[in-house]
Amino acid sequence: MNLFGVMDVSGSALEAERMRAEVVASNMANAETTRTADGGPYRRQHVVFESAAEQQQSFAGHLLSAGNGDIGGVKISAVVADKTAGLRRYDPQHPDADADGYVNYPDINPLTEMVDLMGATRAYGLNTSAVQATKGMISSSLDILKS
Repeated sequence: MNLFGVMDVSGSALEAERMRAEVVASNMANAETTRTADGGPYRRQHVVFESAAEQQQSFAGHLLSAGNGDIGGVKISAVVADKTAGLRRYDPQHPDADADGYVNYPDINPLTEMVDLMGATRAYGLNTSAVQATKGMISSSLDILKS
């Protein structure tokens, strides 16, 4: 893999982590949303990553390159809704209360969302550092060629 390939891998990871952070922010913003366009409470969203390599081959537990020598990076395969049941709170005055006075709320834990956001932020920062290091290597290579 050449240095531009490293930039492609880091760039794809930056895009994936940005999307992960946006999904976490959406989860936090909708933590109290009791009615969506679908009619029920908001469902927590999860981002699923996968390798962008067309095919990966391994031997004795070591990853070999994809068929064309390109590692491929990372891509988002899906954004899926959490299947767990929401929380039921007793609030008979709420407009979305059922006949028993209970309201269905999303099962979103702010602490879990903050940990996910911190993970996305750190991964984004590490990939930014990788891009900067690669840019430095490319610049150094050009300086060597000039002399």
